[in-house]
This record gives sequence, C-alpha cells and structure tokens, in this order.
Amino acid sequence: MGEIKAADVATLRRQTGAGMMDCKNALVKAKGDFDSAIDVLRKTGQKVAAKRADREASEGVATTKINKDNTVGVAIVLACETDFVAKNDSFKELTSHFADIALNHKDIESFMSADFGGMTVSEKVIEQTGVIGEKLELSAFERVEAPFVGSYIHGVKIAVLVGLTNAVEKAETLSKDIAMQVASMGATTLSYKDFDPEFVASETQARIAVIEKDNEELARLGKTLKNVPTYISMTQLTDEVMAGAKTDIETQLKEEGKPEQIWDKIIPGKMERFISDNTTLDQEQCLLDQDFIKNEKQSVADYIKTYGDVAVNSFKRVSLD
Repeated sequence: MGEIKAADVATLRRQTGAGMMDCKNALVKAKGDFDSAIDVLRKTGQKVAAKRADREASEGVATTKINKDNTVGVAIVLACETDFVAKNDSFKELTSHFADIALNHKDIESFMSADFGGMTVSEKVIEQTGVIGEKLELSAFERVEAPFVGSYIHGVKIAVLVGLTNAVEKAETLSKDIAMQVASMGATTLSYKDFDPEFVASETQARIAVIEKDNEELARLGKTLKNVPTYISMTQLTDEVMAGAKTDIETQLKEEGKPEQIWDKIIPGKMERFISDNTTLDQEQCLLDQDFIKNEKQSVADYIKTYGDVAVNSFKRVSLD
C-alpha cells in the first residue's frame, strides 16, 4: 500500500465531516480505497452509537426549511448530548443539510431512507455519531403543506411551521406572528372544536382534583382558596349552561340591590368573566382561543381576521424540551 496522501485525507474529510486523523486512519485501514474508508467510518459510528444508546440526547438544533413557493415546509430536530456540540457550526450545517433533504419527503420513514451522499440519512446519523463521539438522533420531523407556509425558529430550541389558507398581503408577517405564538404558548390544536369529549371530561376531573388538593394546603395555611371550575372548555358551555349562568348573575345582582335598569351594562362583562374562568383548557391548548401575545386584548382568531380572507389551516411545533 502506498502512502496516504494529505489531499485524499482532505477529500474524505469534506465528504464525511470526520476529523483529519479519523479520515487518515480509515484510509489506512481501507488501503486507500475511498468507499471502504467511508464504510470504516460508518462502522466506527455504529460502535459509538451502541455504546451511547442509553445516553440522553437533550441538546441539539431545531430548524425549518420552506420551498421557494412557500407551499411546503418541514421542521426537524437533530439532537445531541451536549450544548458544546449543538453550538458547533458544522453541526448546524449538518442539520440544515438534513432539512434540505427532508423537504422532499412526506414522512420520517422515507426521509430516513433518503440518499445522503451515497448512504441513507439514517446511516449518515450513525456515521456522524462516530465522528462527533456523541449520541445523535433525528428526534422530530413535521411537514406542512398549504397555499402559504411560514415559519419561526426560537433560538435553536423550538421551530414552528404555520399553514395559511391564502397567500394574502403580508402573509409572511401573519404566519410568523402565529408561529411565534405557537412557540411561546405551546398550543396543541387549532380550536376547542377539535377536542374529543372524553378527553375534556377526563381533563376536567383531573384539574378539579389538583385544585381541590391545593386548596387543602391553602386552607391549612389560612390563605385564599383557588376557584374550582365546573367547566374548562367551550365544548361544555352549552346553551343551557350559559342560560343558567346568566340566571345566577341576575340573582346575584338582585341580592346586591343593583337596579334592573343597569343590569344590561353589567351582565355582558360578568358573562365574559364566566367564560374566561371556565375555558382554561382552551386558553392553554387551542391556538385560535388564546390571547394574542402581541396584544392580549384580542384573541389570536381576532388578530387573524385583521388580514382579511385568510385562516390558519395547520401548524406544527418541534422542540428540544
């Protein structure tokens, strides 16, 4: 076997991202054959991956990629073990390269099987595990298709895609604002109308139990007790429930001696408060029902209406937390 040339080592390094000595050693083992050297590096990655399989990959980079027409977007997370690796420029470039490939695939299975310079994406992850010496994994993959797709990335930890029903004027601003809302407030669904009744019933019982337990401790300490809601979602606020709430408010006003001629001015505000107190689940998880982070006096749904004939038809959020 002839001497391994520095130019060959440099070429292999450009191809794989491995360190100079790792590339040289791989070429030595492969007797100068490039394909065999890449296989050597891959096997090294497999050994490292097996040793570090039980490690927690809690750091990394979340990113998005959108096509030129703004009609398709993907969001992925490439996770690693340490913040040191996550901040490395080559790691960020690797994540971006993965996102470029992901843009052409509709699910994570086809993405992981896609070509990456003569190997699959899955194999590339294993190879880079050996190169970097940490557990790596593509821990999230989401895709959105819509007439207009926008995005927002919060640092490197959270990435959000938002699909709009129309490419209206300033659609980029609207989609970014909504994506920032999702990143900040963590909505899981568009509207309370998406909730399954069994989920709402189970969540109601769980929340009441938690508050009642908290109240036991507050009572022991002589502090003000928390309000125990009867309901937590608009799905539960039927016409009958709302009519009952209005009757209760009228009874209260009468007992307080408020003149009936001013009730019409008082009741709407109290009804709004009743709805607010009994829709906590919606406010936490339903994007359109949340207070808009840039103007808490309006809901997200009301903010979207200011852009005209457009609606949010989907959103996806990936994160490292």
